[in-house]
Amino acid sequence: MYSQQGKKGINQDAMTVWENFGGQKGMFFCGVFDGHGPSGHKVARYVRDSLPSKLSSSNVISANDIRWDAEKDDESNNPIFDAWKDKFIKSFKEMDEELEGDGSIESYCSGTTAVTLVKQGEHLIVGNLGDSRAIICTRDDKNELVAKQLTVDLKPNLPAEYERIKSCEGRVMAMEEEPNIYRVWMPDQDCPGLAMARAFGDFCLKDFGLISVPEVYYRKLTEKDEFIVLASDGLWDVLSNDEVIRIVASARKRSIAARLVVHHAVRAWKYKYPCAKVDDCAVVCLFLKRQKPLLTKSLSEVTELSLNYSEIATSKNYSPNSKIDDGLDTLLNYQVKEEKDPNVATGLNDDHKKSSSRHARYLSRRKSAVNF
Repeated sequence: MYSQQGKKGINQDAMTVWENFGGQKGMFFCGVFDGHGPSGHKVARYVRDSLPSKLSSSNVISANDIRWDAEKDDESNNPIFDAWKDKFIKSFKEMDEELEGDGSIESYCSGTTAVTLVKQGEHLIVGNLGDSRAIICTRDDKNELVAKQLTVDLKPNLPAEYERIKSCEGRVMAMEEEPNIYRVWMPDQDCPGLAMARAFGDFCLKDFGLISVPEVYYRKLTEKDEFIVLASDGLWDVLSNDEVIRIVASARKRSIAARLVVHHAVRAWKYKYPCAKVDDCAVVCLFLKRQKPLLTKSLSEVTELSLNYSEIATSKNYSPNSKIDDGLDTLLNYQVKEEKDPNVATGLNDDHKKSSSRHARYLSRRKSAVNF
């Protein structure tokens, strides 16, 4: 995983990856959280640190204990999906309630998205809140790589979201200078102008149609599936799903895949929106198989074909830490060390010392955590 601060101020994105989630070998939890508002960075990190434990607080759902039609690969009559869906919805509700009750974090006009997943064997469950996104790279009948979007960007102008907000007396409209970006506004005030229909926090809008109920999706993984990408909207605003999977698949090492995607996004921002401030960008890549070449074309050839903008960096420009190439141990958290170069990834640092004592105690219990 990798994140880079944009030009709007402090990096408000947060990420986490858990291996052996809930104590079950081979189970993964991944999440990307895109904060917004004055304290968005604090809300994103708060949710990152608290939500996984809520999902794993009760007994982990065991696929071996549930009998069902193994031929089914969708959500219909799927007890594993039903059980995880209930757990996701309950955990997200508890998370939002806890956030509202914590006076140490300003969440009245600040909040965060959350795109999360649990991989349990061949079962993939994705919970999404807001406009971050998850995609999967798979192979078609011709054995070519194709991108499949796993989530829906929950924007305020989607019909169901719009109707809910409208029925709660909230307003959805775009500003003249941004005619394509619809935002949620309070009934009688031109604020806060939230560009998503669901989020943790943002309690100023919770009475006017904004909700923290996630959309939960299921996919039965197959041998054709290669990897999954979770990312904040700073990536999807400038790169298509197909471009992202081509970039990831072309990475010579998995340890640089997320970083490569972020660097492409930054360059795309500068090319497509030269007068706009580059947004924060956070990416998690979860590979589903042992590493092997996915593309025979070189990185430069792929780039020339798929990205029509200025010259980009090749993998020789990067110096990844080989220790994290394919190994995760229990918990990986990513943070940017703000007092130094904002583009340099660092481990858990003094920022966590400033967190609440509850989170400090929580993190200290993760004895087997690996941080970078």
